[in-house]
Amino acid sequence: MPNTFGKLFQISTWGESHGPSVGVVIDGCPPLLPLKEAEVQAELDRRRPGQSDITTPRKEADAVEFLSGLFEGRTTGQPLAMLVRNADARPEAYADMRAKFRPSHADFTYTAKYGLRDHRGGGRSSARETIGRVAAGAVAKKILQLAGGVEVRAFVTQVHDIIAPGLSQFPTLEQVEASAVRCPHPATAAKMISRIKQVRAKGDSVGGVIECRVRGVPAGLGEPVFDRLEADLAKAMLSLPATKGFEIGSGFAGVQLKGSQHNDAFVKQGKRIGTATNRSGGVQGGISNGEEIVFRVAFKPTATILQPQQTVDVRGVATELQARGRHDPCVVPRAVVIVEAMTALVLVDHWMRNQAQNRTFKF
Repeated sequence: MPNTFGKLFQISTWGESHGPSVGVVIDGCPPLLPLKEAEVQAELDRRRPGQSDITTPRKEADAVEFLSGLFEGRTTGQPLAMLVRNADARPEAYADMRAKFRPSHADFTYTAKYGLRDHRGGGRSSARETIGRVAAGAVAKKILQLAGGVEVRAFVTQVHDIIAPGLSQFPTLEQVEASAVRCPHPATAAKMISRIKQVRAKGDSVGGVIECRVRGVPAGLGEPVFDRLEADLAKAMLSLPATKGFEIGSGFAGVQLKGSQHNDAFVKQGKRIGTATNRSGGVQGGISNGEEIVFRVAFKPTATILQPQQTVDVRGVATELQARGRHDPCVVPRAVVIVEAMTALVLVDHWMRNQAQNRTFKF
């Protein structure tokens, strides 16, 4: 099913950017999980528009409503449904796009596939769909935290050609949230914010890179061959709007090393076996090895820009389009929480699959 993700911890998102509402249904959430609306709302607040002067000015409270699956502060084991109503939709801003295809957007491909499309902000192709992912990710984060103290932390490492120096320590949430761009290196964050404002003033956009680190994941999560942990993480990340690249551990830079330089030597670390280095990014043979999971996701410049662009209309006639509406000049600051959410969803699903296979029967 194209709108469903996961096998045991399964989510289905629904809704359009300028429709009445958007939301998610989680099937397979364990019962008796203590959960408060405020915990989900805190994550949605990190994703919502209008939170700074470098994001879209669309004003949405993104207030979550639980429709089912929660009773007296605990999950029931039944489908957990959450809804967020759209309050500041302005479909009239997209009237010119009803007959014109926006360059590098999903307008043409949705028309080619379905024979019609929702031109109001892109419908399902809009990043507003990710509200459901973030809400479900908040639940997944809570499970991971209670199950094993797992921490998922994403942050911005690059905007356009501005690159932050590598971090030697696992960043705190406070460090990430200290700047509007969510880069934990203050000097670099200031340069990134300045660059985003510069391109926004010209009606243009820029892309960037988000790094995600996860600590506390036990060894053994992931399946061999087709459902490797890094393969499912890659699918999760590349399912996000505007993503164009994924790499884990040493990534593409690893091709510049020899095997003798790249291999992670095993060492005894207290009572556990670990590795002296982590060029594998915490995954070997598709299965977690107990080290920090480290990967990066590349996001393209926002496709909708406020400059005249050459395109064609639905009849194939050449025309010009100058987009209107409210859009992020750079998607990465708000995408940080979405990357965290999808990471948590992958890990919870694999955690449950591992438990089902290896902990159910005693032989």
